Amino acid sequence: MDRRGRLATATWHRSIASLPLALITAVVYLLHQDFWFWRSARPLVFGFLPIGLFYHAAYTLGASALLWLIVRRYWPSHLDDPRGRSE
Repeated sequence: MDRRGRLATATWHRSIASLPLALITAVVYLLHQDFWFWRSARPLVFGFLPIGLFYHAAYTLGASALLWLIVRRYWPSHLDDPRGRSE
């Protein structure tokens, strides 16, 4: 922050750059609240898998991919010690 209480330019740009990913995360969170497959187990996916179970499996894969992207892109590199621990 500068003397006037404003964020530094680099910090402000990083906040704006991460906004789309934050919105995608909010959408994924809202998609977890699936009420549309509660009433029936039909149709069956692949002939045996109830649609709600398939939805949750697909949701889990999508959420995992999103979290991988977030960690890959925004993990603070200064926390990783490239030399390893000698203890």
